[in-house]
Amino acid sequence: MRVALAFFFHETNTFAPAKGDLEAFRVAGAFGGIKRGADLIRNTDINMPYAGFVNEARSYGWDIVPLTGAGAVPSAQVTEEAFETIAGMIVEDLRAALPVDAVYLDLHGAMVAETFDDGEGELLRRVRQVVGPKMPIVISLDFHANVSREMVELCDGMFIYRTYPHVDLALTGQRAARHLKKLVDGLPRQAKAIREIDFLIPAAGQATATEPLKSIYARASDLERATIGNARISTIAVAPCFPLADVPMCRPTITVYADSQGAADAAADEMAALFEMSESRFVQELWEPRAAVREAMRLAESPGSGPVVLADTQDNPGGGGNGDTVGLLRALIEAKAQNALLAHIWDPDVAATAHDAGVGAVLHLGLGAKTGWAGETPVVADWLVEQLNDGDTRGSGPMAKGWHFKMGRCALLCHGGVRVAVISGKGQCLDQEQVRIFGVEPRALSVLALKSTVHYRADFEPLARAVLVVKSPGPVFADHRDLTYRKLKPGMRVMPGTPRA
Repeated sequence: MRVALAFFFHETNTFAPAKGDLEAFRVAGAFGGIKRGADLIRNTDINMPYAGFVNEARSYGWDIVPLTGAGAVPSAQVTEEAFETIAGMIVEDLRAALPVDAVYLDLHGAMVAETFDDGEGELLRRVRQVVGPKMPIVISLDFHANVSREMVELCDGMFIYRTYPHVDLALTGQRAARHLKKLVDGLPRQAKAIREIDFLIPAAGQATATEPLKSIYARASDLERATIGNARISTIAVAPCFPLADVPMCRPTITVYADSQGAADAAADEMAALFEMSESRFVQELWEPRAAVREAMRLAESPGSGPVVLADTQDNPGGGGNGDTVGLLRALIEAKAQNALLAHIWDPDVAATAHDAGVGAVLHLGLGAKTGWAGETPVVADWLVEQLNDGDTRGSGPMAKGWHFKMGRCALLCHGGVRVAVISGKGQCLDQEQVRIFGVEPRALSVLALKSTVHYRADFEPLARAVLVVKSPGPVFADHRDLTYRKLKPGMRVMPGTPRA
């Protein structure tokens, strides 16, 4: 059994300020740059879908034929050059690898290219042209996939993360391998049903450890263990969607695979009804920066331990932000917060200046706001350089265990009671090791501000005395009414409980 494997990963925020060019995919960050051949699967001791697939497939004695893999941090549209180059590599390597018995693709599901609104659908179309209509193709997708009907039609199994924060990435790849084994062992081609939800869910309201998604996913698991009539449900793929993509397929979806069309339709209808009944429960409380800091300082003085965590959700680099807006930083400084840390501000110029000056130097300069979002300006102050590091660390938390973070040259700066972890390589803060590398123990802080929307919850919420979601400036909009959508399907509502577009 020879299985071709590739991955192509990008979450596209069409409202973000910068596009995903070829250089963005070449950066040796969490995805390791563009890889081909054996390098693709050299490390499978990592929480990634392709790693889970490979480990499971090897237990069956299958031969994995690695093609091309590439990923980049979220941004605006993937440039035509980047898409055509990487998709071309995957197709070229697939042709060279033939004959194979099946194909596995580890994709995001919310890629928008300059020339294609449905990046994954276009890639699947090209792969299907190479292998023909009968060869099994299974795919894994991110929790925030915007699933198109073309994607469903072109593959034989779709497996989507079931947790946000995403702690089940490798498990998702493992589930895809198990389904593929059933197919090659004789499971009939499955009937498919897809249902579309008519309102967008803000990312901050998509956490799966809380309601309503906690109950929705529990019901999906129950249905997968059930039969409807005499037909089995083989898998249910729930995608709450990535709401910051102005494309027609931007909406939550439920995709069901089953032995019969009747069973697939019945399960899909039940899951869609659960979403509709839960609509009002997706609304989340958002704090303005100054009010959030005041509340954090109050809570920090109350009995208990651990920091008050402030999630700077709208400048999350994991959703298309640059990680350099300073609204929350200004609020911390104005309030004279003590024992507070903001992780991270992306400012390569300031990091380089700090490394040149050395520990102990005091730098009078402007920090952050270099990309000019929302008319912001850098925070000009005297900054004490407390620590310097190379930004090279590995995650240890439940989501990022084994991930290799390469944040570039970094500096810990301090002004009054507020410290700022400055990084040179863009990325969100979702693992405690990304704080510890600055010589700071997260548990000992009073206030910890993080450039993240939900992923921080996996490793930081267990130690926090409270969590506040902050609506500070940035392109990862927490309230979609602040956006102008032009391509959504007619009738879509941009927030739960809002009128139809």
